[in-house]
Amino acid sequence: MSEPLDPAGQLGPHPDSPGTGRPPGTHDAGDAGASATGAAAAASTTSGAATAPATEDQDSTGAGDQPSSLGSGGHAESDPDVTGRPRAARRRWSRTTLIFAGALTGLVVLALISAAIGQVPTSPAEVAGAFLHRFGLDWGPMPAHPAGYVTLWEVRFPRVVLGMLVGAALATAGALLQGVFANPLAEPGVIGVSAGAAVGAGAVIVAGGAFAAAWSVAAGAFVAGLGTTLLVYLLARSNGRTEVVTLVLTGVAINAFAGGLISFLLFSASPAARDQIVFWQMGSLNGATWQSVNVVWPLTLIGLAAAIWMAPRLDLLALGESAARHLGVDVERLRRNVIVVVAVLATAGVAFTGIILFVGLIVPHLVRMLVGPGHRVLIPLSAIVGAVVLVAADIGARALVHNADLPLGMITSLVGGPFFFWLLRRTRSRSGGWA
Repeated sequence: MSEPLDPAGQLGPHPDSPGTGRPPGTHDAGDAGASATGAAAAASTTSGAATAPATEDQDSTGAGDQPSSLGSGGHAESDPDVTGRPRAARRRWSRTTLIFAGALTGLVVLALISAAIGQVPTSPAEVAGAFLHRFGLDWGPMPAHPAGYVTLWEVRFPRVVLGMLVGAALATAGALLQGVFANPLAEPGVIGVSAGAAVGAGAVIVAGGAFAAAWSVAAGAFVAGLGTTLLVYLLARSNGRTEVVTLVLTGVAINAFAGGLISFLLFSASPAARDQIVFWQMGSLNGATWQSVNVVWPLTLIGLAAAIWMAPRLDLLALGESAARHLGVDVERLRRNVIVVVAVLATAGVAFTGIILFVGLIVPHLVRMLVGPGHRVLIPLSAIVGAVVLVAADIGARALVHNADLPLGMITSLVGGPFFFWLLRRTRSRSGGWA
């Protein structure tokens, strides 16, 4: 690299070297112009990436961060620290960390409150004490009621844990479907999971009578939900490809057909079995046991891990199918994997609880409002917020009416419907809608 010329055309020392009369680190107008030219040239090499919508993934790596203003020394306020991470990216990550911490704290608080509600009087402090004493930690008071400890561990704790798992599964499934379909209205019911599970559960109830075993009903719902999802995918697939519009419309048709089957089952069932089918479709955590938790938690954790693993490719798919293919994403394979993961998550969730609406639709939108559309953050935070929402809904289902357990799906629908309408109005007023 040659040394700069002085005004007389002679070789001279570097402007920042000692003896030039200027302190190191300062630049004149020519230096600034050269820096701007170099920055423009560097920016032109990444013009393709710059056209993509900003995501949380870009924030997490600091990509796309530009200096917002210059100080008196000519340095941007987003100069990197010793770790090389710009200040703007650090601020965003600190905000994301606070949101994660707040969501986890809220989940713990709601879990203590939920476990304290019931006919056996128990305080949140006694709930925490009973939990810690189980693991050998002599902290906190034990339940004063003679049946308090047994009630917590045999009835209430399974209910709270199952609510967390189901909420996390449904919210994660909704985030995956909205990402792969690029459709803000996508949720597990779009691909027939809920309707298929209802048909399976209704068929088992009608065949076994009103006293059909809970495990057989859950198994029927699980198998029918998976089978319906597979049927929707096969019917929508043509010439080795699956178009999003075709998949959604096929799901609508299958859901309509499943609704007809459910109506037939209700018509042909006995009065007791009919009531059981209706209440199963409303959703409830009333029948939660540790056995059902042991079935749901492995499926939920596997599905959540698979969703996080697919998150980078979902961010690339947000650029468009053509751009994603050019970047090495097998779009068809990704879409197929997402549908399989969603089917496992959703069927595991509804098999033991019945149909719970709006969690998979509302929670991903709420999380995007907080942290943006990047799926590496969106998916795990959606799982946590989904657990928070469902535990809170279960608290409302048991506390709104004294000594009554309201259907959980009714609570989520009553709250989720108006919230989604508010979200629609908000999005329309800010950006003209989702279109």
